[in-house]
Amino acid sequence: MSVRYHRFMIATFTDFGVNGPYLGQVRAVLCQQAPDVPVVDIFPDLPAFDPRPPAYLLPAYSRYLPARTVCLCVVDPGVGGARAAVAVEADGRWYVGPDNGLLSQVIRRASSVSAYAIDWRPPGLSNTFHARDLFAPVCAMLANGEPPPGKPVEPDSLAGFDWPDDLLEVVYFDVYGNAVTGLRAGQLRSTSQLTVGGVVCRFCPTFEAASPDTPFWYVNANGLVEIAVAGQSARSRLSMCLGQPFGIMHS
Repeated sequence: MSVRYHRFMIATFTDFGVNGPYLGQVRAVLCQQAPDVPVVDIFPDLPAFDPRPPAYLLPAYSRYLPARTVCLCVVDPGVGGARAAVAVEADGRWYVGPDNGLLSQVIRRASSVSAYAIDWRPPGLSNTFHARDLFAPVCAMLANGEPPPGKPVEPDSLAGFDWPDDLLEVVYFDVYGNAVTGLRAGQLRSTSQLTVGGVVCRFCPTFEAASPDTPFWYVNANGLVEIAVAGQSARSRLSMCLGQPFGIMHS
């Protein structure tokens, strides 16, 4: 049996969740307009309402995707407003989404990057669902090998380029209640300690090596610092919330 290799794939990063119609409607457009391109949902539950926390998740969770991946990236509280639509090529991958800072860290961390302001518009564009009506068709175009439908712009002119390199906040909770932060692990040493709500978290390389009921930090599989409690929800144990700040003590 022969194996078919696809030149492109499409990966979705959205705040839609898996319940309700939104992700399915986007995938339906991708299936119709790029029928030979596989689609994978990498992050269907990005933090909603604010593009800043997801901006620090996007480069970490997309960097393992192969070159030629087209990433549909949507956390878009300003949909239908003045914010622009952009397509960014960074280190061989495409990122399509709103110009609201969501793509800022992808741009900053890329060694090779180009950006385009999308000026194409479909015949029918809703005011509130650009993911389906605008971004998904553009992703399909790119995945089909077409050029970006827009004009080049300077990457550092896009929104969020002045945001910090790392965000010392909790930006996501996984299904286990572990707290993913906006801090890259390379910024810490194994002797560094984090302070969260007055609780000190020391480094532990694995959950098995952690002491029961003791909060700790570790390097997650995508290179970000994560706060956890072995066998428990760190979110509940430490009463954390999205946007929870933390401090760093180096020793």
